[in-house]
Amino acid sequence: MLKISSLKKLVTDSMAIDLGTASTIIAVKGRGIVLDEPSLVAINEMNEEIVAFGQEAADMSGREGRDVAVRAPMIGGVVGDFERTKKMLAYFVKKAKTGGSNIAIQGVMSIVSDVTHVEQRALLNAAEDAGIGKVFMMEEGLAAAFGAGVLATDKRASAVVDIGAGTTNIAVIAKGTIVHSTSDRYGSNAINDALATHIRRHRGLQVGEETTEFLKTNFASTFLPEDLSTSIEIRGRDVQTGSPGAVEITAGEVYPIVEGIVRRIALRVKDTLTELRPEVAADIYDRGVILTGGGALLEGIDKYLREFIKLPVTVPEEPRYAIVNGLVKMFDDQELLERVASNELSILQNAEIPFEV
Repeated sequence: MLKISSLKKLVTDSMAIDLGTASTIIAVKGRGIVLDEPSLVAINEMNEEIVAFGQEAADMSGREGRDVAVRAPMIGGVVGDFERTKKMLAYFVKKAKTGGSNIAIQGVMSIVSDVTHVEQRALLNAAEDAGIGKVFMMEEGLAAAFGAGVLATDKRASAVVDIGAGTTNIAVIAKGTIVHSTSDRYGSNAINDALATHIRRHRGLQVGEETTEFLKTNFASTFLPEDLSTSIEIRGRDVQTGSPGAVEITAGEVYPIVEGIVRRIALRVKDTLTELRPEVAADIYDRGVILTGGGALLEGIDKYLREFIKLPVTVPEEPRYAIVNGLVKMFDDQELLERVASNELSILQNAEIPFEV
């Protein structure tokens, strides 16, 4: 006979879901992070059926079969394509569940601070359709703060800047609540787009997402490189001839492109910090800013921001997982979870979801 405890293991998956523009990360209470995959679907364009999700879809990207297109159903941290987001989330949730159980008692999801009721309702519906019993929603900035070690009992304020692929969230937290926040639908993906545009326009080479991502993570720096002539060969398709081609690109060429994007994010942070009440500003002056999200891994970004805002900047361990780690902590304090969740259900239930949000 099954012991109650082992039966519980089958059904009490309390799931934390960070459904992001670039990646979906899921953690389960007691098991830690169980899934970290690109937020992508591969679609057969002949019949509109989804043929692959997540990492499998990403592996096809840029090298798809002639009838296959790889798409990102999340745009700027919100649902861009409702039906495909729903299917993608259901696939990820099923993959994250244990012991063949189809029940997740509860889930908590992150949302951007300027999410509309319609966008929130779309996420809520997608989570419910994925088989999660009770769904809580929590602002990304608050989740990132808890995940980076800010305590809900701390009465002094902390500032968290979460740079995702499609969004930048700036949140100031005190006593477990957000006292000020701003959100920009603009993140580190802008670097990839700017690099691709530059290489196409100025070097006559069309490059894929894999190449721009490699340049951003392995070659680019937000600080002026010591040797501007350091170069790397990149390959793609020659714009004029259409044939396969390659060009050498230098660190000096890449730097101003990256710096332009990072400067925009830094300006947003600086502007937000000028809107704080005096006591809050005093706390932030002492404590500085915590940098989280995948964008925090960009070479030299903490140093750049430190010089730009003239305040201390710290990056926690595993900044990409700050949001999901903060969400999963909520299951240890149900009262706090209910207090911080932003589910105004009566309003949400009246928000109609169009097929394309």
